[in-house]
Amino acid sequence: MGQRGATATPIADAGSDRQDLAASEGKAPRTERGRRTLRALLDAAAAEFGDRGFHEGSISGITRRAGVALGTFYTYFDSKDAIFRALVRDMSEQVRAHVTPRVQAAPDALAAERIGLESFLEFVGEHKEIYRIIDESEFVDNEGYRHHYMTTVDRIRQRLEAAAARGEIRADAGEVHAWAIGGMNVFLGIRYGLWQSERSPSEIAAIVNDMLANGLKPR
Repeated sequence: MGQRGATATPIADAGSDRQDLAASEGKAPRTERGRRTLRALLDAAAAEFGDRGFHEGSISGITRRAGVALGTFYTYFDSKDAIFRALVRDMSEQVRAHVTPRVQAAPDALAAERIGLESFLEFVGEHKEIYRIIDESEFVDNEGYRHHYMTTVDRIRQRLEAAAARGEIRADAGEVHAWAIGGMNVFLGIRYGLWQSERSPSEIAAIVNDMLANGLKPR
């Protein structure tokens, strides 16, 4: 899950994508008020599915949390499945929007990985529901589940290959290395973002970054 300099979609574009993806087909809001209502529904869905899971969560629970009428839900979404699919993509974009600008400002490849992991751990600490939602999407919205991980790792791959071309890291860094880093970040997010931790995100990121730079060889 971690994101990102390599080439990444600008944040303004990412925001536009979220608006297009958020509502059911043909139901994207056209006014600022509509976008605020849509945002409220997605945030409420994150809380509902995060607390109760997809199968126990309900449309009435979402509208109650959002403070809107039941009919308002259907102005934007056709079903519970539709809002869940939109939420998976929305949360993936939220992670990217949180991490991307920080990573793009990093001075070199290793700093980018450290900052990316630190930012991701911070995001998970503030949005613990993301793991339950993404995990459930494997069975409810497999396309969204695969899209989340494929696009996340592809951003890492692009970043590594660009750094390799600049001579900052080993020349053969590519897809396998990207999946290794992505997988590591997922489990670090569980232990040090989702579960309670006595260590700060910056400390965890520094330890992992040292391992990326120097491996596990004895010193």
